[in-house]
Amino acid sequence: MNLLGVLEGILFVVGDEGITLNALSEILEKDSEEVKKMLLELKHSYEADNRGIRISYLGDAFKLTTKKEHKNYYQKLIENPESNMLSQAALETLAIIAYNQPITRVEVDEIRGISSAFMIRKLVAKNFLKEVGKSTMPGRPNLYATTSDFLDFFGLASLSDLPKLPELSNKPQEEQDLFTSIYKETN
Repeated sequence: MNLLGVLEGILFVVGDEGITLNALSEILEKDSEEVKKMLLELKHSYEADNRGIRISYLGDAFKLTTKKEHKNYYQKLIENPESNMLSQAALETLAIIAYNQPITRVEVDEIRGISSAFMIRKLVAKNFLKEVGKSTMPGRPNLYATTSDFLDFFGLASLSDLPKLPELSNKPQEEQDLFTSIYKETN
């Protein structure tokens, strides 16, 4: 098995959270010096002109990031009217944050049942979301809230104009006998 490919996949999966050298060493079952060599080898391969990403060491964690010299193209992507359509995932993420703000990415992930890191980054870049502080949870994750651009986009004067959510009943569902049917046999 090619561990460089595994390392690249790990960096992709952890997204903008990044991963520490110790965690990489444990996962890859290699000592930290071997992992450092692998990271350097992968980093050098990303330095080629035909590559669009690189490995960055930020906040005690390794992560994949885009190259700064390509920034103008990424900005065009964000500003492009065709890319301003909101996907189902973007709408889900916005709704969760709008109704629960301020909220951490991990809490959004728990509600959606899937990682929202990329979607939150995209919505921050579109200025629909912003970081509004740090949570008191372990690791002090960022708290996110909607912006005035979010309100403008959806034609809302304030968050109180959001549609009311239906009340969820806390009553237990009636137990049904698995052997009894509402359908009757006919002769």
